[in-house]
Amino acid sequence: MEAENCTESSEFLLLGLSENSELQPHLFGLFLSMYLVTVLGNLFIILAVSSDTHLHTPMYFFLSNLSFTDICLSTTTIPKMLVNIQTQRKDISYRGCLTQVYFSMSFAGIDHFLLTVMAYDRFVAICHPLHYMAIMNPCLCGLLVLITWLIIFWVSLLHVLLTMRLTFPAGTEISHFFCDLPQLLKVASSDTFINNIVLYVATALLGVFPVTGILFSYSRIISSVMRMSSTAGKYKAFSTCGSHLCVVSLFYGTALGVYLSYAVTRSSQGSSIASVMYTVVTPMLNPFIYSLRNKNMKAVLERLLRRPTFCL
Repeated sequence: MEAENCTESSEFLLLGLSENSELQPHLFGLFLSMYLVTVLGNLFIILAVSSDTHLHTPMYFFLSNLSFTDICLSTTTIPKMLVNIQTQRKDISYRGCLTQVYFSMSFAGIDHFLLTVMAYDRFVAICHPLHYMAIMNPCLCGLLVLITWLIIFWVSLLHVLLTMRLTFPAGTEISHFFCDLPQLLKVASSDTFINNIVLYVATALLGVFPVTGILFSYSRIISSVMRMSSTAGKYKAFSTCGSHLCVVSLFYGTALGVYLSYAVTRSSQGSSIASVMYTVVTPMLNPFIYSLRNKNMKAVLERLLRRPTFCL
């Protein structure tokens, strides 16, 4: 089939997670439920943090930003898949595909950096408690979030601009449930050498530095905690990091699985399943991890649920 430049009228075909027609209603119900839980759970986190002055601290400020990013990440990928399942169609426009690439990379990258910022916040809180409020002042917290958004948005824009140079055969099939950049590069009919180089360099730079920051923060945290003489103090210090460690393990474990499965096996099915974990499952579990392990968050959520507006 002759390759042609994609125009506004060009379309891709998203093959989804399964082509079995009998599974489609079950997939629709499952992902609709997961999407609703993700949106409602993260909205509860944002509402709880904004409504209670006791939660107006740097840790909860970053948590509310993480919840907002998780909602955006899920909204970028799941609704289109649900529409395609319901209408029994697989098409997505060229512009729609590039939009998915841009925002899915952006919000996943912001999640990545926010987890690093949250690790730094825990490092300051445990290792420098007397200077915590002076160091983690509102200006620095806002600046860290702003820099995170700007860096990731510009990097994602670079990837999209490079992708716009590529050509694709008419009716290109993508073995995924959304337009993921590695899968898109895989089906391009033109040379993707530059795109792959930029992708690997960006992944290395934007991956190594944050991961190094997280590892450094927790090495200092562990060292500081081990020097504590009080068992209660050690438990309290580790408990404040428990939720963050769970989310970090879940996010990096699944994200690493995506790129290792793509780089080593080139398996589209394995990549799709791993992508479900970090674009759907992790954003859904984050509110439960933070609310169930955090006494302050549980108390605020209970008060919110007791309000008349939440009663039938």
